[in-house]
Amino acid sequence: MGLKEKLFEKLESKEEQMVEMRRHLHQNPELSFEEEKTARYIEDFYQGKEVKMTTNVGNGHGIIVEIEGKGPGQTIGLRADFDALPIQEAADVPFKSQNDGVMHACGHDAHTAYLLSLGESLIELKEEWNGRIKLIHQHAEEVPPGGAKSIVESGILDDLDEVYGIHVFPMMDVGTIGLIEGNSMAGRSNFDLTIQGSGGHGAMPHTTRDALVAGSYFVAEAQTIVSRHMDPMDSVVVSVTAFDAPGGYNVIQDKVTLRGTVRYLEAENKVPAYEAMKKITEGIERSFDVQCTLDYVYDYPVTYNHPKETRQVEQILDQSKGDYIKEIIHPRPASGSEDFAYYLTKTPGTFIHVGSRPEGVEIPYPNHHPKFEVHEDALLVCAKTLGEVALNRLEV
Repeated sequence: MGLKEKLFEKLESKEEQMVEMRRHLHQNPELSFEEEKTARYIEDFYQGKEVKMTTNVGNGHGIIVEIEGKGPGQTIGLRADFDALPIQEAADVPFKSQNDGVMHACGHDAHTAYLLSLGESLIELKEEWNGRIKLIHQHAEEVPPGGAKSIVESGILDDLDEVYGIHVFPMMDVGTIGLIEGNSMAGRSNFDLTIQGSGGHGAMPHTTRDALVAGSYFVAEAQTIVSRHMDPMDSVVVSVTAFDAPGGYNVIQDKVTLRGTVRYLEAENKVPAYEAMKKITEGIERSFDVQCTLDYVYDYPVTYNHPKETRQVEQILDQSKGDYIKEIIHPRPASGSEDFAYYLTKTPGTFIHVGSRPEGVEIPYPNHHPKFEVHEDALLVCAKTLGEVALNRLEV
């Protein structure tokens, strides 16, 4: 029996364990930078195993688990995130979140469960492969500045030759693998805007400097950033996602606050998008005699899947088509963002999409929805996919 077959046999024997761990994590979600119990659960799993474990890596509860093979070789990084979202779960599952207002609505519970079982299997086979594997159990993917950037900056991954990660997506069937060369997920910037005017009586607007009207103009004008400032062949999104202007029927408030996000698939649009928004706020200040304070934060970079490594992954996984892989597709880049991008800015690798459509569901709920669900058969697919890639790349 070859090494791949041995790994798959071990993973298949651990499938029930993967599901149990995923359900435990799903019932006990924790928000970004607050994942103390989740981190302890992961640490306890590796206790007594032949690994080197480093905890509290980066700006939170990051964990790096290092597995040494029998001899020298490549050093490969495999990453899974473990934070949850501030969402009240509405999915009808028996292992529903027990933490009010917190939910694993993006599949990070599944990511962690499969990597734990994969890590355990690789430890059990460590005398049969060369090189080193670093399992990256990452905190705080969902909230900027995220966990990945600080882990990279810590230097603990400086010796990586390649890095790989997976995300589950319910829009694809179980057994479907999505690979995208080059820019695959958008870079992200977030903004908060405060518009300070001068309030007064709703019946006498001429005595005020109406911040609400100025804010309304900003919402409309912000859409011209894409339509009039960006190359129409590029992919840029500007969304105002909150507008806070409380008040009564007869009160014009003196201040409103807005916030939103900007996404871009071409890194060169990062700064021009900000500059265009800044000009809009300056124009609003002059037009409405208000004061605008724009807090604009450059956030996660564009996720760039290195073409060479992405093609290598496809060649590797192509050997398993017809087995646990039904098809390999090349989806369009996504406007969502991922802090896995930070690993790829330093180390060659790729970020793999794995289908997790719930059984019998034609139109699934997307990631970040309160009814988001994961088909648990996808856990074994994830573990086999990343395990097969890792073993193959260690042989280089």
